[in-house]
Amino acid sequence: MYDANPLIHHLRAASLGREDAVFATRPGADPLRYGDLFAGAERMAAALVSRGVQPGDRVAAQVEKSLAAIELYLGAVMAGAVFLPLNPAYTDAEVAYFIGDATPRVFVCDPARRESLRAVAGEAAVLTLDGEGQGSLMELAAGQAGFDPVARTPSDLAAILYTSGTTGRSKGAMLSHENLYSNSLTLRDHWRFTAEDVLIHALPIFHTHGLFVATNVALLAGAQVVFLPRFDAEFILAALPTSTALMGVPTFYTRLLAQAQLTPDLAANMRLFISGSAPLLVETHEQWEARTGHRILERYGMTETNMSTSNPYDGARIAGTVGQPLPGVEARVMLEGQELPQGEIGVLEVRGPNVFQGYWQMPEKTAEELRPDGWFITGDLAKIDDSGYVTIVGREKDLVISGGFNVYPKEVETLIDDLPGVLESAVIGVPHPDFGEAVVAVVVPTEEGTDAAAIQAALSGQLAKFKQPKHVALMQELPRNTMGKVQKKALRERFAGLFT
Repeated sequence: MYDANPLIHHLRAASLGREDAVFATRPGADPLRYGDLFAGAERMAAALVSRGVQPGDRVAAQVEKSLAAIELYLGAVMAGAVFLPLNPAYTDAEVAYFIGDATPRVFVCDPARRESLRAVAGEAAVLTLDGEGQGSLMELAAGQAGFDPVARTPSDLAAILYTSGTTGRSKGAMLSHENLYSNSLTLRDHWRFTAEDVLIHALPIFHTHGLFVATNVALLAGAQVVFLPRFDAEFILAALPTSTALMGVPTFYTRLLAQAQLTPDLAANMRLFISGSAPLLVETHEQWEARTGHRILERYGMTETNMSTSNPYDGARIAGTVGQPLPGVEARVMLEGQELPQGEIGVLEVRGPNVFQGYWQMPEKTAEELRPDGWFITGDLAKIDDSGYVTIVGREKDLVISGGFNVYPKEVETLIDDLPGVLESAVIGVPHPDFGEAVVAVVVPTEEGTDAAAIQAALSGQLAKFKQPKHVALMQELPRNTMGKVQKKALRERFAGLFT
Protein backbone atom coordinates (compact mmCIF):
# COMPACT_ATOMS: atom_id res chain seq x y z
CA MET A 1 0.00 0.00 0.00
CA TYR A 2 3.04 2.26 0.25
CA ASP A 3 3.97 2.00 -3.44
CA ALA A 4 2.15 5.19 -4.48
CA ASN A 5 4.27 7.44 -2.26
CA PRO A 6 7.89 7.25 -3.52
CA LEU A 7 9.82 8.33 -0.43
CA ILE A 8 7.70 6.33 2.02
CA HIS A 9 7.86 3.30 -0.31
CA HIS A 10 11.66 3.33 -0.23
CA LEU A 11 11.91 4.04 3.50
CA ARG A 12 9.57 1.13 4.29
CA ALA A 13 10.83 -1.46 1.81
CA ALA A 14 13.71 -2.87 3.89
CA SER A 15 11.54 -3.49 6.96
CA LEU A 16 8.45 -4.99 5.31
CA GLY A 17 7.88 -8.43 6.78
CA ARG A 18 10.24 -7.60 9.65
CA GLU A 19 7.69 -5.93 11.90
CA ASP A 20 9.36 -7.17 15.10
CA ALA A 21 12.84 -6.01 14.08
CA VAL A 22 14.09 -3.22 16.35
CA PHE A 23 14.36 0.21 14.76
CA ALA A 24 15.53 2.15 17.81
CA THR A 25 16.79 1.69 21.32
CA ARG A 26 16.87 4.56 23.80
CA PRO A 27 18.41 5.00 27.24
CA GLY A 28 15.83 4.09 29.86
CA ALA A 29 13.05 3.16 27.41
CA ASP A 30 11.71 0.12 25.61
CA PRO A 31 12.88 -0.55 22.05
CA LEU A 32 10.74 0.72 19.19
CA ARG A 33 10.09 -1.91 16.54
CA TYR A 34 9.69 -1.22 12.84
CA GLY A 35 6.04 -2.29 12.78
CA ASP A 36 5.23 0.09 15.61
CA LEU A 37 7.22 2.93 14.01
CA PHE A 38 5.24 2.85 10.80
CA ALA A 39 1.93 2.22 12.57
CA GLY A 40 2.66 5.36 14.58
CA ALA A 41 3.52 7.25 11.40
CA GLU A 42 0.18 6.20 9.87
CA ARG A 43 -1.67 7.55 12.91
CA MET A 44 0.31 10.80 12.60
CA ALA A 45 -0.69 11.08 8.94
CA ALA A 46 -4.35 10.50 9.78
CA ALA A 47 -4.14 13.10 12.56
CA LEU A 48 -2.67 15.69 10.18
CA VAL A 49 -5.32 15.03 7.56
CA SER A 50 -8.00 15.39 10.25
CA ARG A 51 -6.68 18.93 10.80
CA GLY A 52 -7.05 19.81 7.14
CA VAL A 53 -3.68 18.83 5.66
CA GLN A 54 -3.91 18.24 1.92
CA PRO A 55 -1.25 17.16 -0.60
CA GLY A 56 1.35 19.91 -1.01
CA ASP A 57 0.51 21.63 2.29
CA ARG A 58 3.40 22.39 4.60
CA VAL A 59 3.67 20.84 8.07
CA ALA A 60 6.12 22.78 10.25
CA ALA A 61 7.65 21.28 13.38
CA GLN A 62 9.74 22.99 16.03
CA VAL A 63 10.11 20.14 18.50
CA GLU A 64 12.72 18.39 20.59
CA LYS A 65 14.32 15.22 19.28
CA SER A 66 12.16 12.17 19.91
CA LEU A 67 11.00 9.06 18.12
CA ALA A 68 7.54 10.60 17.97
CA ALA A 69 9.14 13.42 15.95
CA ILE A 70 10.46 10.79 13.50
CA GLU A 71 6.92 9.41 13.23
CA LEU A 72 5.70 12.96 12.57
CA TYR A 73 8.19 13.34 9.71
CA LEU A 74 7.12 10.04 8.17
CA GLY A 75 3.46 10.81 8.77
CA ALA A 76 3.71 14.21 7.09
CA VAL A 77 5.25 12.61 3.99
CA MET A 78 2.60 9.86 4.08
CA ALA A 79 -0.09 12.54 4.08
CA GLY A 80 1.40 14.04 0.91
CA ALA A 81 2.56 17.10 2.83
CA VAL A 82 5.86 18.98 2.73
CA PHE A 83 7.75 18.58 6.01
CA LEU A 84 9.41 21.68 7.46
CA PRO A 85 11.65 20.98 10.49
CA LEU A 86 12.80 23.98 12.52
CA ASN A 87 15.62 24.30 15.03
CA PRO A 88 14.18 24.30 18.58
CA ALA A 89 16.64 27.10 19.43
CA TYR A 90 14.90 29.56 17.10
CA THR A 91 13.23 32.46 18.89
CA ASP A 92 9.57 33.38 18.41
CA ALA A 93 10.62 36.20 16.09
CA GLU A 94 12.66 33.81 13.95
CA VAL A 95 9.83 31.30 13.84
CA ALA A 96 7.49 34.08 12.73
CA TYR A 97 9.58 34.54 9.58
CA PHE A 98 9.49 30.84 8.67
CA ILE A 99 5.77 30.54 9.35
CA GLY A 100 5.05 33.67 7.35
CA ASP A 101 7.15 32.47 4.45
CA ALA A 102 6.07 28.82 4.30
CA THR A 103 2.43 29.30 5.46
CA PRO A 104 2.05 25.79 6.91
CA ARG A 105 -1.35 24.20 7.40
CA VAL A 106 -0.20 22.71 10.72
CA PHE A 107 2.49 23.91 13.11
CA VAL A 108 3.74 21.51 15.80
CA CYS A 109 5.65 23.00 18.74
CA ASP A 110 6.71 22.22 22.28
CA PRO A 111 3.86 22.53 24.80
CA ALA A 112 5.95 24.93 26.90
CA ARG A 113 6.01 27.46 24.04
CA ARG A 114 2.49 26.96 22.74
CA GLU A 115 1.04 30.25 23.93
CA SER A 116 3.90 32.48 22.74
CA LEU A 117 4.16 30.72 19.38
CA ARG A 118 0.43 30.77 18.79
CA ALA A 119 0.80 34.52 18.32
CA VAL A 120 3.11 33.98 15.31
CA ALA A 121 1.45 30.87 13.88
CA GLY A 122 -0.84 32.78 11.52
CA GLU A 123 -3.55 30.57 10.03
CA ALA A 124 -1.77 27.33 10.97
CA ALA A 125 -3.42 24.87 13.33
CA VAL A 126 -1.14 24.63 16.39
CA LEU A 127 -0.49 21.20 17.91
CA THR A 128 2.07 20.23 20.54
CA LEU A 129 4.71 17.53 20.97
CA ASP A 130 7.37 17.42 23.69
CA GLY A 131 10.67 15.58 23.99
CA GLU A 132 8.97 12.66 25.73
CA GLY A 133 6.53 12.16 22.86
CA GLN A 134 3.58 13.73 24.65
CA GLY A 135 1.26 16.53 23.60
CA SER A 136 -1.96 17.35 21.77
CA LEU A 137 -0.64 15.84 18.52
CA MET A 138 -0.14 12.47 20.21
CA GLU A 139 -3.58 12.67 21.77
CA LEU A 140 -5.09 13.35 18.37
CA ALA A 141 -3.07 10.56 16.75
CA ALA A 142 -4.00 8.03 19.41
CA GLY A 143 -7.59 8.04 18.19
CA GLN A 144 -6.69 7.35 14.57
CA ALA A 145 -6.63 4.05 12.68
CA GLY A 146 -4.45 2.99 9.73
CA PHE A 147 -3.67 5.22 6.77
CA ASP A 148 -2.88 4.59 3.12
CA PRO A 149 -0.08 6.94 2.04
CA VAL A 150 -1.16 9.65 -0.38
CA ALA A 151 0.01 9.21 -3.97
CA ARG A 152 2.92 11.46 -4.93
CA THR A 153 5.38 11.58 -7.82
CA PRO A 154 9.20 11.58 -7.53
CA SER A 155 9.29 15.29 -8.41
CA ASP A 156 6.75 16.32 -5.76
CA LEU A 157 8.15 18.11 -2.74
CA ALA A 158 8.76 16.11 0.42
CA ALA A 159 10.50 18.74 2.55
CA ILE A 160 11.62 22.33 2.81
CA LEU A 161 14.77 23.04 4.80
CA TYR A 162 15.73 26.62 5.54
CA THR A 163 19.36 27.64 5.19
CA SER A 164 21.06 29.27 8.15
CA GLY A 165 20.67 32.76 6.74
CA THR A 166 24.22 33.89 7.51
CA THR A 167 24.22 36.21 4.47
CA GLY A 168 20.71 37.60 4.63
CA ARG A 169 17.20 36.22 4.63
CA SER A 170 16.96 32.46 5.18
CA LYS A 171 16.10 30.55 2.02
CA GLY A 172 13.81 27.54 1.94
CA ALA A 173 15.47 24.74 -0.04
CA MET A 174 12.78 22.65 -1.74
CA LEU A 175 13.61 18.93 -1.68
CA SER A 176 11.66 16.40 -3.70
CA HIS A 177 10.89 12.76 -2.95
CA GLU A 178 13.53 11.77 -5.50
CA ASN A 179 16.12 14.18 -4.05
CA LEU A 180 15.80 12.43 -0.69
CA TYR A 181 15.40 8.78 -1.59
CA SER A 182 17.98 8.75 -4.40
CA ASN A 183 20.66 10.29 -2.22
CA SER A 184 19.98 8.07 0.78
CA LEU A 185 19.99 4.94 -1.39
CA THR A 186 23.37 5.99 -2.80
CA LEU A 187 24.75 6.58 0.70
CA ARG A 188 23.37 3.27 1.99
CA ASP A 189 25.19 1.39 -0.74
CA HIS A 190 28.35 3.54 -0.78
CA TRP A 191 28.79 3.17 2.98
CA ARG A 192 27.68 -0.51 3.00
CA PHE A 193 24.76 -0.20 5.42
CA THR A 194 22.66 -3.34 5.93
CA ALA A 195 20.05 -4.66 8.34
CA GLU A 196 22.92 -5.93 10.50
CA ASP A 197 24.10 -2.41 11.32
CA VAL A 198 23.57 -0.52 14.57
CA LEU A 199 24.00 3.23 14.04
CA ILE A 200 24.64 5.58 16.95
CA HIS A 201 22.28 8.52 16.27
CA ALA A 202 23.24 11.54 18.38
CA LEU A 203 22.57 14.24 15.75
CA PRO A 204 19.69 16.73 15.79
CA ILE A 205 16.80 15.91 13.45
CA PHE A 206 15.95 19.39 12.20
CA HIS A 207 18.85 19.28 9.75
CA THR A 208 19.89 17.28 6.67
CA HIS A 209 22.60 15.36 8.52
CA GLY A 210 20.46 13.90 11.28
CA LEU A 211 17.18 13.50 9.41
CA PHE A 212 17.90 12.86 5.74
CA VAL A 213 21.27 11.15 6.12
CA ALA A 214 21.35 9.27 9.44
CA THR A 215 17.64 8.47 9.77
CA ASN A 216 16.88 7.81 6.12
CA VAL A 217 19.96 5.64 5.56
CA ALA A 218 19.09 3.52 8.62
CA LEU A 219 15.50 3.10 7.42
CA LEU A 220 16.56 2.23 3.87
CA ALA A 221 18.90 -0.44 5.24
CA GLY A 222 16.42 -1.77 7.79
CA ALA A 223 19.13 -1.09 10.37
CA GLN A 224 18.88 -0.32 14.07
CA VAL A 225 19.71 3.01 15.68
CA VAL A 226 20.82 3.90 19.18
CA PHE A 227 18.67 7.00 19.47
CA LEU A 228 20.21 9.59 21.77
CA PRO A 229 18.47 12.93 22.46
CA ARG A 230 21.77 14.77 22.02
CA PHE A 231 25.52 14.23 22.01
CA ASP A 232 26.63 12.57 25.24
CA ALA A 233 30.16 11.20 25.33
CA GLU A 234 29.34 8.75 28.12
CA PHE A 235 26.37 7.24 26.28
CA ILE A 236 28.28 7.02 22.99
CA LEU A 237 31.25 5.29 24.60
CA ALA A 238 28.86 2.85 26.28
CA ALA A 239 27.21 2.11 22.93
CA LEU A 240 30.42 1.52 20.94
CA PRO A 241 30.94 -2.17 21.84
CA THR A 242 27.50 -3.18 20.49
CA SER A 243 27.26 -0.71 17.59
CA THR A 244 28.76 -0.67 14.11
CA ALA A 245 28.62 2.95 12.91
CA LEU A 246 28.59 6.55 14.10
CA MET A 247 27.67 9.66 12.13
CA GLY A 248 28.86 12.87 13.70
CA VAL A 249 30.27 16.35 13.34
CA PRO A 250 33.92 17.17 14.13
CA THR A 251 33.00 18.27 17.65
CA PHE A 252 31.83 14.71 18.41
CA TYR A 253 35.26 13.35 17.63
CA THR A 254 37.29 15.99 19.46
CA ARG A 255 35.14 15.51 22.58
CA LEU A 256 35.38 11.74 22.40
CA LEU A 257 39.15 12.01 22.03
CA ALA A 258 39.18 13.80 25.39
CA GLN A 259 37.81 10.62 27.05
CA ALA A 260 40.45 8.29 28.47
CA GLN A 261 38.15 5.26 27.92
CA LEU A 262 38.45 5.57 24.14
CA THR A 263 40.60 2.65 23.00
CA PRO A 264 40.91 0.27 20.04
CA ASP A 265 39.27 -2.46 22.13
CA LEU A 266 36.24 -0.28 22.87
CA ALA A 267 35.82 0.46 19.15
CA ALA A 268 36.57 -3.08 17.97
CA ASN A 269 32.98 -3.82 16.90
CA MET A 270 32.66 -0.59 14.95
CA ARG A 271 33.14 -0.65 11.18
CA LEU A 272 32.58 3.01 10.25
CA PHE A 273 32.98 6.51 11.69
CA ILE A 274 31.60 9.29 9.45
CA SER A 275 32.09 13.03 9.84
CA GLY A 276 30.51 15.99 8.10
CA SER A 277 28.68 19.34 8.39
CA ALA A 278 31.97 21.13 9.16
CA PRO A 279 35.63 20.64 8.23
CA LEU A 280 37.55 18.01 10.18
CA LEU A 281 41.09 18.94 11.15
CA VAL A 282 43.87 16.71 9.85
CA GLU A 283 45.09 16.49 13.44
CA THR A 284 41.73 15.02 14.51
CA HIS A 285 41.95 12.43 11.73
CA GLU A 286 45.37 11.38 12.90
CA GLN A 287 44.55 11.34 16.60
CA TRP A 288 41.39 9.29 16.00
CA GLU A 289 43.27 6.68 13.99
CA ALA A 290 45.98 6.47 16.64
CA ARG A 291 43.45 6.06 19.47
CA THR A 292 40.95 3.70 17.83
CA GLY A 293 42.60 2.09 14.83
CA HIS A 294 39.84 3.52 12.61
CA ARG A 295 40.17 6.19 9.94
CA ILE A 296 37.27 8.65 9.87
CA LEU A 297 35.35 8.87 6.59
CA GLU A 298 34.71 12.53 5.76
CA ARG A 299 32.00 13.58 3.32
CA TYR A 300 30.53 16.82 1.97
CA GLY A 301 27.02 18.06 1.50
CA MET A 302 24.72 21.06 1.78
CA THR A 303 21.12 21.77 2.65
CA GLU A 304 20.43 22.22 -1.05
CA THR A 305 22.13 19.04 -2.24
CA ASN A 306 22.13 16.51 0.58
CA MET A 307 25.44 14.63 0.16
CA SER A 308 27.55 15.23 -2.96
CA THR A 309 30.97 13.73 -2.22
CA SER A 310 32.45 11.13 0.09
CA ASN A 311 35.77 9.56 0.84
CA PRO A 312 35.60 5.89 -0.18
CA TYR A 313 34.59 2.99 2.00
CA ASP A 314 37.38 0.96 0.45
CA GLY A 315 40.41 2.93 -0.60
CA ALA A 316 42.24 6.00 0.63
CA ARG A 317 40.39 8.26 3.05
CA ILE A 318 42.51 11.34 2.59
CA ALA A 319 42.56 13.77 5.51
CA GLY A 320 41.79 17.31 4.43
CA THR A 321 39.63 16.23 1.51
CA VAL A 322 35.92 15.42 1.31
CA GLY A 323 36.47 12.59 -1.15
CA GLN A 324 35.13 12.04 -4.64
CA PRO A 325 31.70 12.75 -6.15
CA LEU A 326 29.17 10.11 -5.18
CA PRO A 327 27.82 7.79 -7.89
CA GLY A 328 25.45 9.75 -10.10
CA VAL A 329 26.81 13.12 -8.94
CA GLU A 330 29.01 15.37 -11.06
CA ALA A 331 31.34 18.05 -9.69
CA ARG A 332 33.33 20.80 -11.36
CA VAL A 333 35.29 23.91 -10.37
CA MET A 334 34.38 27.13 -12.16
CA LEU A 335 35.70 30.68 -12.45
CA GLU A 336 33.97 33.40 -14.45
CA GLY A 337 31.97 30.89 -16.47
CA GLN A 338 34.92 28.64 -17.33
CA GLU A 339 35.71 25.20 -15.91
CA LEU A 340 39.16 25.21 -14.34
CA PRO A 341 41.89 22.59 -14.80
CA GLN A 342 42.58 20.04 -12.08
CA GLY A 343 44.21 21.49 -8.99
CA GLU A 344 43.10 25.08 -9.53
CA ILE A 345 40.86 26.87 -7.02
CA GLY A 346 37.43 28.12 -8.01
CA VAL A 347 33.76 27.79 -7.08
CA LEU A 348 32.49 24.23 -6.72
CA GLU A 349 29.37 23.29 -8.69
CA VAL A 350 27.50 19.98 -8.46
CA ARG A 351 24.79 18.29 -10.50
CA GLY A 352 22.76 15.14 -9.91
CA PRO A 353 19.46 13.74 -8.61
CA ASN A 354 20.42 14.99 -5.15
CA VAL A 355 20.22 18.67 -6.15
CA PHE A 356 17.19 20.52 -4.83
CA GLN A 357 14.30 22.01 -6.81
CA GLY A 358 15.00 25.66 -6.00
CA TYR A 359 14.26 28.13 -3.22
CA TRP A 360 10.73 28.45 -1.91
CA GLN A 361 9.10 31.60 -3.32
CA MET A 362 12.48 33.00 -4.42
CA PRO A 363 12.68 32.58 -8.21
CA GLU A 364 15.36 35.25 -8.58
CA LYS A 365 17.61 33.62 -5.97
CA THR A 366 16.98 30.23 -7.55
CA ALA A 367 18.07 31.58 -10.94
CA GLU A 368 21.25 32.99 -9.40
CA GLU A 369 22.38 29.71 -7.84
CA LEU A 370 20.78 26.93 -9.89
CA ARG A 371 21.72 26.89 -13.56
CA PRO A 372 19.11 25.89 -16.17
CA ASP A 373 21.10 22.74 -16.99
CA GLY A 374 20.96 21.55 -13.36
CA TRP A 375 24.35 22.67 -12.04
CA PHE A 376 24.11 24.13 -8.52
CA ILE A 377 26.61 26.85 -7.59
CA THR A 378 27.58 25.86 -4.05
CA GLY A 379 29.46 29.03 -3.11
CA ASP A 380 32.28 26.89 -1.74
CA LEU A 381 35.81 27.44 -3.00
CA ALA A 382 37.40 24.13 -3.88
CA LYS A 383 39.90 22.26 -6.00
CA ILE A 384 39.75 18.77 -7.50
CA ASP A 385 42.90 16.67 -7.87
CA ASP A 386 43.75 14.21 -10.63
CA SER A 387 42.16 11.37 -8.64
CA GLY A 388 38.88 13.25 -8.35
CA TYR A 389 39.24 14.07 -4.66
CA VAL A 390 37.63 17.38 -3.71
CA THR A 391 39.25 19.74 -1.22
CA ILE A 392 37.12 22.55 0.18
CA VAL A 393 39.22 25.69 0.60
CA GLY A 394 36.50 27.88 2.12
CA ARG A 395 33.34 29.78 1.31
CA GLU A 396 33.45 32.18 -1.62
CA LYS A 397 32.15 34.92 0.67
CA ASP A 398 35.02 34.14 3.08
CA LEU A 399 37.69 34.82 0.45
CA VAL A 400 39.95 37.65 1.59
CA ILE A 401 41.18 40.13 -1.04
CA SER A 402 44.06 42.05 0.48
CA GLY A 403 45.85 44.63 -1.63
CA GLY A 404 44.31 43.07 -4.73
CA PHE A 405 45.62 39.59 -3.93
CA ASN A 406 43.39 36.59 -3.13
CA VAL A 407 43.96 34.93 0.23
CA TYR A 408 42.29 31.56 0.82
CA PRO A 409 41.63 31.24 4.57
CA LYS A 410 42.04 27.46 4.60
CA GLU A 411 45.69 27.73 3.52
CA VAL A 412 46.51 30.05 6.41
CA GLU A 413 44.38 28.11 8.91
CA THR A 414 46.13 24.83 8.05
CA LEU A 415 49.54 26.32 8.86
CA ILE A 416 48.33 27.93 12.10
CA ASP A 417 46.60 24.74 13.27
CA ASP A 418 49.89 22.85 12.89
CA LEU A 419 51.71 25.20 15.25
CA PRO A 420 52.42 24.05 18.82
CA GLY A 421 50.00 25.44 21.38
CA VAL A 422 47.18 25.91 18.84
CA LEU A 423 43.91 23.99 19.02
CA GLU A 424 42.21 25.57 16.00
CA SER A 425 41.90 28.82 14.10
CA ALA A 426 39.65 30.86 11.83
CA VAL A 427 41.03 33.33 9.30
CA ILE A 428 38.85 36.25 8.19
CA GLY A 429 39.14 39.50 6.28
CA VAL A 430 38.25 42.81 7.90
CA PRO A 431 38.18 46.34 6.43
CA HIS A 432 41.56 48.04 6.14
CA PRO A 433 42.18 51.63 4.95
CA ASP A 434 45.20 50.75 2.78
CA PHE A 435 44.66 47.15 1.67
CA GLY A 436 40.86 47.05 1.36
CA GLU A 437 40.86 43.98 3.58
CA ALA A 438 43.39 42.75 6.09
CA VAL A 439 43.96 39.14 7.08
CA VAL A 440 43.05 38.48 10.73
CA ALA A 441 43.60 35.13 12.44
CA VAL A 442 41.42 34.19 15.40
CA VAL A 443 43.20 31.44 17.34
CA VAL A 444 42.08 29.09 20.11
CA PRO A 445 45.17 28.11 22.13
CA THR A 446 45.59 24.76 23.83
CA GLU A 447 47.34 26.22 26.83
CA GLU A 448 48.07 29.45 28.60
CA GLY A 449 51.14 31.25 27.40
CA THR A 450 50.50 30.83 23.69
CA ASP A 451 51.70 34.10 22.24
CA ALA A 452 50.09 35.93 19.31
CA ALA A 453 53.39 37.45 18.27
CA ALA A 454 55.01 34.02 18.17
CA ILE A 455 52.26 32.79 15.86
CA GLN A 456 52.86 35.70 13.50
CA ALA A 457 56.59 35.09 13.58
CA ALA A 458 56.16 31.38 12.82
CA LEU A 459 54.11 32.22 9.73
CA SER A 460 56.50 34.83 8.35
CA GLY A 461 58.75 32.27 6.68
CA GLN A 462 55.88 30.12 5.37
CA LEU A 463 53.55 32.61 3.72
CA ALA A 464 53.85 35.45 1.27
CA LYS A 465 53.61 38.82 2.97
CA PHE A 466 50.08 39.54 1.71
CA LYS A 467 48.81 36.27 3.21
CA GLN A 468 50.26 36.85 6.66
CA PRO A 469 47.80 37.91 9.38
CA LYS A 470 48.08 41.58 10.27
CA HIS A 471 46.53 40.74 13.60
CA VAL A 472 46.24 37.55 15.66
CA ALA A 473 43.46 37.43 18.25
CA LEU A 474 43.27 34.75 20.93
CA MET A 475 39.85 33.44 22.01
CA GLN A 476 38.74 30.65 24.31
CA GLU A 477 36.49 29.18 21.60
CA LEU A 478 35.20 29.96 18.12
CA PRO A 479 31.53 30.81 17.61
CA ARG A 480 29.68 27.89 16.01
CA ASN A 481 26.18 27.04 14.89
CA THR A 482 24.28 23.96 16.04
CA MET A 483 25.99 21.75 13.44
CA GLY A 484 29.48 22.79 14.52
CA LYS A 485 30.27 25.19 11.66
CA VAL A 486 32.41 28.18 12.60
CA GLN A 487 30.40 31.38 12.21
CA LYS A 488 32.87 33.64 10.42
CA LYS A 489 30.22 36.29 9.88
CA ALA A 490 30.11 36.79 13.66
CA LEU A 491 33.90 37.06 13.77
CA ARG A 492 33.96 39.60 10.94
CA GLU A 493 31.40 41.69 12.79
CA ARG A 494 33.37 41.48 16.04
CA PHE A 495 36.66 42.61 14.48
CA ALA A 496 35.25 44.95 11.81
CA GLY A 497 36.65 48.11 13.44
CA LEU A 498 40.12 46.76 14.18
CA PHE A 499 41.93 48.93 11.61
CA THR A 500 39.53 51.85 11.26
